[in-house]
Amino acid sequence: MFHFLNDYSESAHPDIITAMHDAHLQQHKGYGFDEYSERVRDQIKAQLSDPDIAIHFGITGTQANLVCIDAMLTPIDGIIACDTGHIAVNEAGAIEATGHKVILAESKDGKLTIEALDKVRVRHSFTPHVVRAKAVYISNTTELGTVYSYHELKAISDYCRKHDMYLFMDGARLGAAIASSHANPNDKDMSITDYAQLTDIFWFGGTKMGAMFGEILIIPNKKIATDFNIYLKRHGGLMAKGYLLALQFEVLLKDNKYLELCHHANTMAKKLAEGIQSCGIELFVPAQSNQVFALMPQALIATLKNDFEFYEWEQLDNGFSIARLVTSWATPEMQVDRFVQLLQKATSNN
Repeated sequence: MFHFLNDYSESAHPDIITAMHDAHLQQHKGYGFDEYSERVRDQIKAQLSDPDIAIHFGITGTQANLVCIDAMLTPIDGIIACDTGHIAVNEAGAIEATGHKVILAESKDGKLTIEALDKVRVRHSFTPHVVRAKAVYISNTTELGTVYSYHELKAISDYCRKHDMYLFMDGARLGAAIASSHANPNDKDMSITDYAQLTDIFWFGGTKMGAMFGEILIIPNKKIATDFNIYLKRHGGLMAKGYLLALQFEVLLKDNKYLELCHHANTMAKKLAEGIQSCGIELFVPAQSNQVFALMPQALIATLKNDFEFYEWEQLDNGFSIARLVTSWATPEMQVDRFVQLLQKATSNN
């Protein structure tokens, strides 16, 4: 049985395990004041050409989202997210528990569009009867594995600045987005620098790209950065052994190791998607990163699940379901080939 359930089934890249082993009997300062944290901050600041940008470390994605959102909003503020957004559907009301309403907008292939954003913002201008729509949430990659192009992201960024709203980006799979080769060929390649220029606050996920755990929180907006560490502490996100977070990113950032790992995950997903399509099965959305969503008969899903684990994302009314398959930095190509071979056999018998 092989899992295509997620991109964190494996513990961590061997280089990270080695680095943690080498450091485990050394003494380090706590709460992010250690030498690993300082070196990673300095490296990112140099890459962004901004020596003053605020950089913190988080433990989990949900915690990163709620800390960032609580730090940027006042009690009368809400945040707009598309109806497939992670904070809207998969975080057990964590954002609402901080006192901030998640305001839903329609999505297109998992993305937030300007048209949907504007419709919701206008509706939430009817003060004092509604919460103020003060921020916008997106994730890149999206919940459906699609990737925002530079022009799509810049349009949202420009809209937010025009209407005095913050733009916050969940980067749980930002490595996969940066490594994606499926962007519009007429568009520019994206880097962390672009995200720092276009957002007010974003985070760069390690958990899903080869780290054992941990995320980097980057805050270009100096107003939000003020007192951010207090919010991090208040929400249980200031880890005493913070060096364990930073040393993992030191490994991933060295020689852009994370891009190599994410490129492998994306390549395996592309091969998986092409194999699925070769069997006459349609994709629910384009496969642009390391997640593949396919429209499959429920009987076929049951057959495949004798050998592979993956999510039946959503049951449809016509006897079909949306199946989600996720590849990782460690996915063996032979398992992708084996899945496609089993699929070919199952579909050829029908």
